Amino acid sequence: MARLVPRSGDAVFANVERVNAELFTLTYGAIVRQLITDLEEVEEVNKQLDQMGYNIGIRLIDEFLAKSNVSRCVDFKETADVIAKVGFKMFLGVTASVTNWDSDGTSCSLVLEENPLVDFVELPDMYQGLHYCNILSGVIRGTLEMVSMKTEVTWVRDMLRGDDAYELRVKLLKQVPEEYPYKDDE
Repeated sequence: MARLVPRSGDAVFANVERVNAELFTLTYGAIVRQLITDLEEVEEVNKQLDQMGYNIGIRLIDEFLAKSNVSRCVDFKETADVIAKVGFKMFLGVTASVTNWDSDGTSCSLVLEENPLVDFVELPDMYQGLHYCNILSGVIRGTLEMVSMKTEVTWVRDMLRGDDAYELRVKLLKQVPEEYPYKDDE
C-alpha cells in the first residue's frame, strides 16, 4: 500500500467545506455573550469556553486526521508545528508561528497574527479578565489528549487587551503511553 503524503495546510484548506466567516464570527460572539449573561462571573465564562473547546477538540481530531493525511508525529515539536501550520489553517484559515521553546522541548508558544474569531469584537473594560478566544485553548488541549499528550494551554498575549499578537502557551505535561484493550496471541 502506498504511503499517504501529508497535505499542507493550504491544500487541506482548499478542499474543506467552509461557512461564511461573518456568520461564524457573529455566532461565536453570541455564544460568548450568552455565557456572560448566564454565568455573570468572567472566570466561569473562561472555564466554560475552555470546556466547550475541549469537547470540540476531542471530536475534531478525527476529522483532522482523516482529511489532512498527517502521520504520527515524532515528538512534541513536530506536533506543535502541525497544529500551527495545518490545524489552524484547516479550521480557521490562518497559520500560527511556533516560538519560545523551552530547553526541554516541552513548552512552546503558538503566535497568531490574525484571529477570525475576533472580527467585530471590542472588549469592554469590565471584561478585561475575559479570555474571549479561550475556546481555542480547550480545542488544542482536547485534540492533544486524544493523541496521548496531556497538556496545559494558557493565553499569554491577546490583541483584544492591547497586545501586538495572540499567543497561546502550550506545555506538555506528560506523554501518555497508548494502551490496547487486548493482547496479541503469542
